[in-house]
Amino acid sequence: MRGALGVAVAVTVLLVGAAPAAPPESPVAFISVDELKALLDRGIRADIIDVRRWDAYVEVHIKGARSMPLRAVPDRAYEISKTGLVVFY
Repeated sequence: MRGALGVAVAVTVLLVGAAPAAPPESPVAFISVDELKALLDRGIRADIIDVRRWDAYVEVHIKGARSMPLRAVPDRAYEISKTGLVVFY
């Protein structure tokens, strides 16, 4: 019981002390899989980035998507299109 309370307190302290995320520099919108498929079917080009771990990407991913684990995005941001549709999943 004491261990669980200690963990709960530690998690609470971490969450309270966490800085809020900065707002994105570009507009952000959420789309469904069906909406993405419809756009691709209409010939809209999209930079599709799979932010999961490599093993998950290798197992299955959207055709044409490239792997960029979430932790690597800040260092690899220069690789991401600055214009057009960019989809992270």
